[in-house]
Amino acid sequence: MSQPTTTWNNGSLWFLKMNELRTVHLVGKAIQPILPDLGALRIQVFHDFPYLYEGDIAYEEAYLQIYTSSDESIVVGVYDGEQLIGATSGMPLKHETAAIQAPFISTNIPVETVFYFGESIVLPAYRGKGLGHLFFNEREQHALKLGYSTTAFCSVIRPVNHPLKPLDYRDNSAFWNKRNYLPQDGMHCQMSWLDRGETEETEKDLQFWIKTWK
Repeated sequence: MSQPTTTWNNGSLWFLKMNELRTVHLVGKAIQPILPDLGALRIQVFHDFPYLYEGDIAYEEAYLQIYTSSDESIVVGVYDGEQLIGATSGMPLKHETAAIQAPFISTNIPVETVFYFGESIVLPAYRGKGLGHLFFNEREQHALKLGYSTTAFCSVIRPVNHPLKPLDYRDNSAFWNKRNYLPQDGMHCQMSWLDRGETEETEKDLQFWIKTWK
């Protein structure tokens, strides 16, 4: 398996590298085989700020089964050799949990019209090279093909002065804005997970971002 090098900053070399990557596009029950790799990647990427997730592979594999329960779910993965280096997911909001559905119901957005995006994660060495746009393109095209008029996701809110926030940290707001997603101040949900270095799960506040197509 080829390994990342700093020479990828050169555009021509990165183009050659991208040609070596393998993309898989999975829908419905075909998602099942990628779940172990997806769970491991989620643990690795979400370990960093702002999620600070202290993950567990058994929990991940059980949690991710939700994607196999809908024929309209999607997972797109990018492999470098046998290593999953980036992945994204999505499913109809009508098949998501009640906690995710609730903010839409309370603001009179029909659940049946929304396609909900899950994670969009890439290992650090592969970031900034277009995979983020690829993942949004794939999910949006999938949602529109199925007839959904709204796409949405949520992101965790952390204190500005959080002690584990890196000095050079930049959030993804500018990128999401470029994709025409807008934060919804009145739409939040709460999720609980174990933070890095802690012994008990705590509840986190997440804000929804929405793009309307019709």
